[in-house]
Amino acid sequence: MNLFNLIKKEREYWLVDQHKVSHIPNIDYLVAFDQLLTEWKEQKVAYLSLLMDEENEDWLLKRRFKKVSSIVEYTKTLQGPFKNTSDFQVDALSESQVTDSDFARLYDACRSGSANKNKLFSISQIMESLELELGTNWRDQCFIFSQNGRNYGISIPHIEQGTTEEGRMFYFGVVPEQREKGYGKIFHAISIELLKTLGAKIYVGSTDTGNVPMRRIFETNGCVLRDIKGIYRIDMKKVDELRR
Repeated sequence: MNLFNLIKKEREYWLVDQHKVSHIPNIDYLVAFDQLLTEWKEQKVAYLSLLMDEENEDWLLKRRFKKVSSIVEYTKTLQGPFKNTSDFQVDALSESQVTDSDFARLYDACRSGSANKNKLFSISQIMESLELELGTNWRDQCFIFSQNGRNYGISIPHIEQGTTEEGRMFYFGVVPEQREKGYGKIFHAISIELLKTLGAKIYVGSTDTGNVPMRRIFETNGCVLRDIKGIYRIDMKKVDELRR
C-alpha cells in the first residue's frame, strides 16, 4: 500500500500527501517518508510540499521543513445518479466556446482573494499541471458555471490518483464579483454530483482551517470533518546552504 500520494514535476517540485489508514502505525509513515525525502534530496528537486498529520510537526521542523498552514479535510459518501436542480448552465471546457487562455484567466480570477494560504503556483504553472495530474483529457474535467452568457465560476472534479472511487476537486471557485450571494454552495453541490459521473463513491474536500466560508459550504452540502493536516515545505536551496 502506498502511504503517500506523490505528484512530480521534473526537477521543479514534488507534491506529497499522506494517505492515512487507521491500522497503520505512525512510525511506518515516518520511515516511508524518510526514504522519500532522501530520494528527493538525491534528485535535487527544487522543493517538496507535504500534507501530513500535525502530530509529526516537531519531527518535520527538525528536518528543516517550514509550516505553511493547516487544512481541514471533509468527506461525503456519494449515492444515486447525477442530478442538477439549479438554473445554471454547466459546460465542460472541451465542449464550450471558451479557449484555454480564457479559462486560465477565469481560473485566476476565481482564486484571487482566496482565504487559503498555500499559494504555490502561478496560473501558467497551474495550467501546465492540469494535464500532469488529470491526463490528456483534462479539458473534459474542467467545468464552467454560467448564466445568460456570463461566467460565474469553475470547478475541476476528478478521481484521486491511485484510487478508483475517491472524488476530489482540483479546484473550485467563484469569481469575485459574484461572491457572498450563495453561488458557492450551489456550484459545490453540482461539482459533487459531477463526481458521480466519474465513478466516485466518496468525496474528499479540503481547505485552510481559517477559510470559514468554505467550511460552511462543506457542512451545508452534507460533508463531515474527517481530518486536520499541516502543510509543510522544504526547499533544496536551503538544504544546499546548510550543507556548505
